[in-house]
Amino acid sequence: MTTNDELLALRESATARGVGTQTTIFSDKARNAEIWDVEGKRYIDLAAGIAVTNTGHNHPVVIAAVKAQLERFSHTCFQVTPYDVYVQLAVRLNDVAPGSTPKKSMFLTTGVEAVENAVKISRKYTGRSGVIAFSGAFHGRTMLGMALTGKVVPYKAGFGPFPAEVFHVPFPIDYHGVTAEHSLAALDTLFNSDVEPSRIAAMIIEPVQGEGGFYAAPVEFLRQLRQICDQHGIVFIVDEIQTGFGRTGKMFAIEHAGVEPDLMTVAKGLAGGFPLSGVIGKADIMDSVAPGGLGGTFGGSPLGCAAALAVLEVIETESLCARAVSIGDKVRAWGNGLQRQNTCIGHVRTMGAMCAIELVRGGDADQPDAGLTRAIAAECLNRGVVLLTCGVRGNVIRFLPPLTIGDELLDKALAVVADVVSALTDKLHKAS
Repeated sequence: MTTNDELLALRESATARGVGTQTTIFSDKARNAEIWDVEGKRYIDLAAGIAVTNTGHNHPVVIAAVKAQLERFSHTCFQVTPYDVYVQLAVRLNDVAPGSTPKKSMFLTTGVEAVENAVKISRKYTGRSGVIAFSGAFHGRTMLGMALTGKVVPYKAGFGPFPAEVFHVPFPIDYHGVTAEHSLAALDTLFNSDVEPSRIAAMIIEPVQGEGGFYAAPVEFLRQLRQICDQHGIVFIVDEIQTGFGRTGKMFAIEHAGVEPDLMTVAKGLAGGFPLSGVIGKADIMDSVAPGGLGGTFGGSPLGCAAALAVLEVIETESLCARAVSIGDKVRAWGNGLQRQNTCIGHVRTMGAMCAIELVRGGDADQPDAGLTRAIAAECLNRGVVLLTCGVRGNVIRFLPPLTIGDELLDKALAVVADVVSALTDKLHKAS
């Protein structure tokens, strides 16, 4: 039998060190919200491949759609001999995208490709070059993706210089004393001290920051950004790569603010585990690029498009947006109870099934406890629960279960996390 240790040794000798992994187990099988490693141990999955398998691992409707497409063909390149599922998916996404303005879509493979293409389209449409992003943002690992990303370690350290004319503004986080007013004042300062608005092609923001720590942008702040972009002719890009497809209780997180983006980037949960990303945007902006200016050999894979059509069907037929709200309510109530018993829980936050707890020392927001955060995730893995950490300060545990997880399994996972938090907190108290 192949073991985790054997595969880990092989991984360390054969694969690039820079491709980090949060666990040392190797997956052998996954179904819905459970993963079995190569040694047969079962894990409850509260990561969903980083919000990818919102419809659960190997959902039968998704798998059937992919099998049917595979029987037809796996690849012809849409730019050579196009195919129906690409067009059908574009029609479907244009229909569900926020706002009443006519939309068009294009498809790629990875999230950062979608981000890069959204910036390309914005620059072509406006004839401008500058881009505004936010501190704590994550937009990918390409050179432009890193430039837009607002977190240095591990994403940007040692990789510069980055593309020019990318500017960052503080992301509003009330828990850390950064209000929406502070962020808007910083944006005004940027326009007065660094770059005039007429040079800015686009502004890009995550409605809920992912790697940055699961902080939600205030509704009124998003609305004000929309107004500022309208005032200055700036393309407003909303990055829904981690937040999309039911994760926050809406099809897209920006819907909570009632704001229509100019362009929207999507990936992760779009295709239920198959590589696919896209840009959905206002038709006149999308069509500013001439034929040949967009695309890619594998962009809009037929298998990915078939999977995505099935994912949209499952989200609708199984009411997964409502299920996300139910999951969030359960995690929030659990987290608030845990916080009352443990001062290491500084903050509990949820938007649908995009949930997080922030670990600090003595309840002090200014004393992040990254060490405890890592220890909790490691011990939960030992006890059969897969968790992810995040945050600029590395002190946030995020909960991203498949939206198809059952209450009994979720309760069991949360009980394990609560036991681990209490045990490690008691251990720290005794040590001190």
